[in-house]
Amino acid sequence: MTEIYLAPLLFFIIAFTFSMIGMGGSQLYVPILFWLGMDFKTQAIPLGLLLNVANSSSAALTYGREKMIDWKIAIPFSTAMILLPPLGTWVNISLPTKTIIIIFALFTIAAAALMLSGWRPKQGGLSSKGCTILGISGGSIVGFLAGLLGRGGGAFVVPLLYVAGLEARAAGATSAFVVTCSGASGFLSHILTAAQPQWITWISCLVSVLIASQLGSRFMAAKMKSKYVKLVFGTVLLGIAAALLFQGVSM
Repeated sequence: MTEIYLAPLLFFIIAFTFSMIGMGGSQLYVPILFWLGMDFKTQAIPLGLLLNVANSSSAALTYGREKMIDWKIAIPFSTAMILLPPLGTWVNISLPTKTIIIIFALFTIAAAALMLSGWRPKQGGLSSKGCTILGISGGSIVGFLAGLLGRGGGAFVVPLLYVAGLEARAAGATSAFVVTCSGASGFLSHILTAAQPQWITWISCLVSVLIASQLGSRFMAAKMKSKYVKLVFGTVLLGIAAALLFQGVSM
C-alpha cells in the first residue's frame, strides 16, 4: 500500500480541476483511494468526503467573494441536502461494494451526457417560489444519492441547476456551496459509523486539496467562460464513469 503516498499529488490536480466546475472531487478521490489499497467503505468513502468538503468549501469562499453564488437556490437546496445523506449512508452500509460502484457509474454517465448535450428545457431565472421548490425537492433527492454513493453531489447539482436556468458558471459556483453542506453531512455520517482514519494520509491529502482548490476557483472566477465549464464538466465525468464501469464489471 506504499502507492497511497501518491495520493496528495494526484489530488492536487483533481482539486484544481474540480474546484473550477463546482464539484468537490469525491467522484475521483473515492475510486483512486480504493485502487491505491484503501477499503472502500471504511476508508476511501470517508476520506473522499472529507476532501470533497475541503475542496468545495474553499472554492465556495472564492465564489462568494466574487458574488457568483445564487443564494435564493443555494440556501433551500443545501438545507435539504444536509438532512438526507444519513439515510443514504444507512442504505449504503446494506449494499455490496460492486452494486454501489455500478450505481455510481450510471449516475455519472447521465450527468455528463446532460451537460455535454447542452439541453435546457427552461431558460432565464426562476421565481422566488420556484427557487424554493427546486431547492427543497432537488436537494432532498440529491442529498439521498450523495449519502448512498459517498459523493458530495456536485455531479447532480450542476446539471440540475443548469437545466433549471442558471448559466454554467453560476451553476458551478452555487454548487460549490451546496456540495459543502451535503458533503459535511455525509462525512459526519460515515465518520460516526464506519470510518477508520489513517491520519498521516488524511492530513497530507487535505493540505494538498485546500491549496489546489484556491488556485482552481480563482482561475475559474477570473478566466473561464461557461462553455468551457460545461466541456470540462462533461468530459471529466465520462472518463470517471468509464473507469468505474470497468472496475464494477470486473469485480
